[in-house]
Amino acid sequence: MDKQLLIYGNVAAVDSEKHRNMSVKLDGTYAFAKDINSSPLLVTEFIEATKDFAVVFSGDDEVMPLVLLGIDDNSYVSDESKWTASYTPAFLRRYPFVFASNDEGSNFTLCLDESFVGCNEENIGERLFDSEGSHTQYLKNVLEFLQTYQAHYKATQVFCKKIVELDLLEPMEASYKIREQKTGNVTGFKAISREKIKALSDEQLLELVRSDYLELIYKHLSSMANFSKMIENIAEAMPEEKAEKKELKS
Repeated sequence: MDKQLLIYGNVAAVDSEKHRNMSVKLDGTYAFAKDINSSPLLVTEFIEATKDFAVVFSGDDEVMPLVLLGIDDNSYVSDESKWTASYTPAFLRRYPFVFASNDEGSNFTLCLDESFVGCNEENIGERLFDSEGSHTQYLKNVLEFLQTYQAHYKATQVFCKKIVELDLLEPMEASYKIREQKTGNVTGFKAISREKIKALSDEQLLELVRSDYLELIYKHLSSMANFSKMIENIAEAMPEEKAEKKELKS
């Protein structure tokens, strides 16, 4: 998870004076995400994301769902810095913008990664402010997207607190072999235990059903099969031989 910090380089609060002439050109480049091997995921994304990725959990005090993107780096960013999966996590789609808070989430400040290659003062792309210093429609849309993201993030926290409360998580391990050159284990993540689900009381299960959490849980469990797809994706970038893969263990 430390690698997530590499997404943002030079973060600054969006300011009508400082950024009066700033424009942002989004050309589909995902070079900023090349060095990460996982990305946070919101509960509202489970249905689409689990079609492409293995969804796991990370954290102790604050648990968060993640999609696995690779072993050492992101296998879904091409050599041309294009995104190759059919779904892109909202965590990455919000870049180069992000909310920052200094009061534990009571108030948020819109920030921008000024080191993003698409940031410019040549009027290329979408302007942040008009000539009078007011928000452009583009910036209003950015704010709306991040506000929605934050609301879904809170819903994700509630879901994660429930599965922690029910003690459903356990450490997981994934073994892989890519050609003869690369073998190892992916550790440090958690998965929900099927056995622990079966041990829940009828009342607890009913609560999970009525909150739609049980559907999310089984989406997560079924997504484990996508670990093999990720290994195949890595192997396809290596000519001549395909990867041998082992089943995900949880």
